[in-house]
Amino acid sequence: MAGTPSPASQALILFAHGARDARWREPFDRLHGKLTALLPGCDVRLAFLELMTPALPEVLAELAADGRAHVTIVPVFFGQGGHLRRDFPALVEQCRQQYPDMRIDTATAVGESDSVLDAIAAYCAASIRA
Repeated sequence: MAGTPSPASQALILFAHGARDARWREPFDRLHGKLTALLPGCDVRLAFLELMTPALPEVLAELAADGRAHVTIVPVFFGQGGHLRRDFPALVEQCRQQYPDMRIDTATAVGESDSVLDAIAAYCAASIRA
C-alpha cells in the first residue's frame, strides 16, 4: 500500500518512567521480548523518562542513525499524570524538531486503553477465585 512504511523502516519505543531499583525494569524487559517476537520486522526498543537508561532522545538518535523513518512511542504508564501531560509532549516535540525527517507518532498511555483495563480487570477477578 502506498504511503505505508515497510516494517524494516519502523520502530516501536516502549516509554516508561524509570526507577532507582533495577528490578522495576523486569516486566518492561519481558514486554519488550514479547513484542520483539510478535513484530519480527519492527525494531522494538525501551526508553525511560528518568532514573534509568536509555533516555528517549538517545533511543531516537540511534534509530535515526539506523535509518528508521517511522517511530511509534507507546507510553507504558497506567494513567495520564503530569509526566504524560507536560513532560512527554515537550520531549516528543523537541525530538521531532531534532529529527524532522523521521515520523514520530505517539499512542495514549496503555492504561487508557479499554482492552488493557479489561485484561487487568480479568486478572483481578481471577485472583479472588484462586
